[in-house]
Amino acid sequence: MEKRAAVIDTNVLYAGLYSATGASHKVLRLIEKGVVTPLLSTTLLFEYEEVLRRNQKRLRLSDRALNDVLDGLCARAECRRVHFLWRPQLSDAKDDHVLELAVAAGGADIVTHNVKDFVGAAAFGVRIITPAKLLGELK
Repeated sequence: MEKRAAVIDTNVLYAGLYSATGASHKVLRLIEKGVVTPLLSTTLLFEYEEVLRRNQKRLRLSDRALNDVLDGLCARAECRRVHFLWRPQLSDAKDDHVLELAVAAGGADIVTHNVKDFVGAAAFGVRIITPAKLLGELK
């Protein structure tokens, strides 16, 4: 199986932790196995933490488990510094930092369930794919 680095949108992380049956969970398992390397920025990591803490009860994560998830992602991730801010570019300004990270990583794919929120990313050489599409490409 080929290895791939990609920006994992927060909705994929949440979905993968919420349900163990979908493509998002399989992507998280591939991160754990080292097949997928998540690309991280400080901003994206803080977003992950904020969303997981806000939904901690729904996800049935203890404080320790939540910290283990974040620590595991950090241990397997490649971190990138984003040195440019040309916002807004996307329909949801909260997603601009995700696009900026993908561009800073040399045009890495963004894996998300909200493909329509990233219309225009192709102009920056960034592909937007769903978790299921990523899994199909890794076979």
